[in-house]
Amino acid sequence: MTRLADRTKRIASSATMQVTATVDKLRRAGIEVIDFGAGEPDFPTPDAIKTAAHAAIDENFTKYTPTPGIAELKRAICDRYRIDYGVEYSESEVIVSAGGKQALFNAALALFGPGDEVITHAPDWPTLTEQIKLVEATPVLVRTHADDGFAIRAATILAAITPRTRGVIINSPCNPTGALISEDELAAIAAVTARQGIWLVVDLCYEKLIYDAVPHNLPSVLARHCRDLAIICGSASKSYAMTGWRCGWAIGPAAVVAACNAIQSHSTSNVSSITQKAAVAALTGSQAPVRAMLDEYRTRRDKLSEWLAADPRLRCRKPAGAFYMFVDVGDVLSVDGLRTSTDFAQALLDEARVAVTPGEAFDAPGFIRLSYATSMEKLREGSRRLLEFVARHAEKRSAAVR
Repeated sequence: MTRLADRTKRIASSATMQVTATVDKLRRAGIEVIDFGAGEPDFPTPDAIKTAAHAAIDENFTKYTPTPGIAELKRAICDRYRIDYGVEYSESEVIVSAGGKQALFNAALALFGPGDEVITHAPDWPTLTEQIKLVEATPVLVRTHADDGFAIRAATILAAITPRTRGVIINSPCNPTGALISEDELAAIAAVTARQGIWLVVDLCYEKLIYDAVPHNLPSVLARHCRDLAIICGSASKSYAMTGWRCGWAIGPAAVVAACNAIQSHSTSNVSSITQKAAVAALTGSQAPVRAMLDEYRTRRDKLSEWLAADPRLRCRKPAGAFYMFVDVGDVLSVDGLRTSTDFAQALLDEARVAVTPGEAFDAPGFIRLSYATSMEKLREGSRRLLEFVARHAEKRSAAVR
């Protein structure tokens, strides 16, 4: 009998990646599926970024680099945050990683351990809680609520602090809800965590995908209130349509970055040299492609919201950021039919060939997550199938009640 390490028993595989794998399997079998599960932009990587990558290959920039990233890229990250947020960081306070996911995991390994509690909010991106478990700390989930727009409130976060609290992780814009934390709420959290010596990690991987002109300068809030106890994790994946390139970063105190560097040096070492040159072009070049993608996502969000509103049994609010619609399907569930949102998602895939992610993946049973990072044509057809599916199962539910 195969005996695995105990840590493998503490974690679950990624439900979001399982949806992607299922869609891929069906498509390879020749089955057409409309994929609302994908958590990645459908846009191609902008040409200027690809050109920089080609140039790196042509110039034979294909060797190892320093583990924390080339100086040019670290400077570009510092400059981008200075321009966008007015915060000053040095190269020694930045490490480049294989996506935002590795940046967050490096931070968790460097900061948390057995006996520690780490607070985050739910519905949650499951990787955050699974990483906390992997480092043998205990995740403490603070619930946000649909009737409050899934807003992250300082009062509930702070109420969860105990003598064992070692860190707080905030994800804004939030996957899966698209909710934002306000600057005032983050400042209230930061003031207390700084006073109590608690680490504050902020996941800003969707930071460029905010639809309205609302204040969201979270790096400045951290710099003012808890700079020595704050870690910012970012990524090129969503903003620049570079998911497959695998480039993220962490910004924080030099001692933490040095610890992350030591960890990374014995795991993955440096991010691909070619990717690093591409990321330099992304961060230092024109930001017009980012704005163009945001405008298109906004149009898609508004149309999808309009289409889903045709059936009051599908309850959702327009997200403030990211590219997900988080839909309450509780009115379609029943003990005699689709019992859970997992059942709902599976039946929708089987019957209508539309892939969504069930809310159970985000500790939010009764909801489904729809990604609108796909074409308007597919959004229209997928929403039509979804509406027909809901109507059909609602009729079955009514017939059962009668």
